[in-house]
Amino acid sequence: MNSKDGGPRRAQGGSPIRDNNRDLVLEVLRRNQPISRVEIARKSGLQRSTISSIVDGLIEERWVREGSVVKTERGRRPTMLTMNDDLLLLVGDIRPTKAILAVVDLNGKFLDRTMVPIIADPKQGVDLVAEGMRHLQSHFRGKTWEGAGISLAGRVNKITQKLAWAPNLPWVGFDIRGTLRKALKIQVELENAANACLLSEVWFGHMEGIQSAVLITISEGVGAAALVNGSLMEGADGLAGEFGHVPVSDSGPRCACGQVGCWEMFASSRAALRYLQEEMKGKGAPTIQELMNLEASGDEAARAALNRQAEWIGRGLRVVTAVFNPELILFVGDITLRWDVVGPIINAELTRRLVGGAQPRIAILSDGEAARLRGAAAVLLQRHISFKRTSAIR
Repeated sequence: MNSKDGGPRRAQGGSPIRDNNRDLVLEVLRRNQPISRVEIARKSGLQRSTISSIVDGLIEERWVREGSVVKTERGRRPTMLTMNDDLLLLVGDIRPTKAILAVVDLNGKFLDRTMVPIIADPKQGVDLVAEGMRHLQSHFRGKTWEGAGISLAGRVNKITQKLAWAPNLPWVGFDIRGTLRKALKIQVELENAANACLLSEVWFGHMEGIQSAVLITISEGVGAAALVNGSLMEGADGLAGEFGHVPVSDSGPRCACGQVGCWEMFASSRAALRYLQEEMKGKGAPTIQELMNLEASGDEAARAALNRQAEWIGRGLRVVTAVFNPELILFVGDITLRWDVVGPIINAELTRRLVGGAQPRIAILSDGEAARLRGAAAVLLQRHISFKRTSAIR
C-alpha cells in the first residue's frame, strides 16, 4: 500500500495514511517495546539521526515515553522506549439500533466497553453516545484523551464532515461531530464503518504488501471499502463504496434507499432473518445471533436461510471483482460467525461468476466489533498525525 516515494497513501487528493518513516518507527516500537533507539534503527534500517528526530517528536506529542536505562558492558546506556499508556482514545461504532463504545490505548488494546441504544432522533441519539463516552472516561481519571473516533453505518461527506448517506440511520445532515466535540471537549473524527475497518488493517500492519483489496461488512446492511493501487477509494464527496445499494435483481423487497433489488436486501443479516421467517412460515429468530445458534444446533430451516444468504453474497461479488479486480476480499460482521458453513458457498459462487483473471483470496476478520472500533481509533490517529504536522509547518 505504498506510494511512489514508499509511503502509504489515501485516494488522490487526500492526505497520506501515515508518514512512511514514522509509520515504520511506530510499528517497530509497538511490536518490540520496551526498545531502545539503537534497536529501532537496527530493526528499521533507518539512520540513527532519523530515528532520534522521529522519536523526539513522538515524545513531545506524548505518544511515546522514555523508561528505564539499560546497563551495558560498554558504551552509552540506552534509554528504553514504550508507547504512552496514559494517552487513551474514545471510540464508537454507531449502528442503526445500537452504539458500541470503548476505550482503547495506542497499542489498539481495549480497556473498557459499553453499549447504548440508538434512537431515530439524532440529537437525543448523539446525546446518549456522549453520555456513554463520559461514563467510560470516568473510569480512567488522571489519563489524557487524544480524542474520539467514530465509525458509522453510512457515508460521511469529507467536506462537511456530516453524515451524507445512511439509509438505515436517520441522522443524515445532523452535526454529529460538532455535537460530540462540544459535549466531550476533545477532538472527534468520523468515518464510514467499512472504510474504518480497512484503515485499521492498514494502520495496525495487517496488510503488508497488499495493493488492491476490498473489505465488505455484513450486518444490518452491506457496506464496502476499497483499496485501489494502494489508495483508499473515497470518491468526490467521500460516498464511494455503497455496493449494498447496487441492484442484483429486478424484484424483491424495497430497500431503505427507496429502490428494489439492492444487494443488501438479499445479502445482509436482515435478509437472512427474512429467509428464516419464510422457511418457518412467519416464525423465526428475532436476532442474527439466534439464527446462527439455531443453525449450529442443526436446525434445517436456519441452515437453508444461511445458505441462501451466502449464495447472494457470492453473486454480488461478481460486481465487486469486475470493478476492482482485488487481490484480497475481507469480510467483517455477522456472517463470519459461521464461516465454516458459508465460506465454501461464497467461494463457489464467486468462482462460478468470476468475470476473468485470478480469483482473489477471501479472508475474514473474526471479531467485527473490534475491527470497527480499532478502525475508529485508526481514523483518529491518522488524521491527528496529519493535523499536527500541518500545524507545525504553519
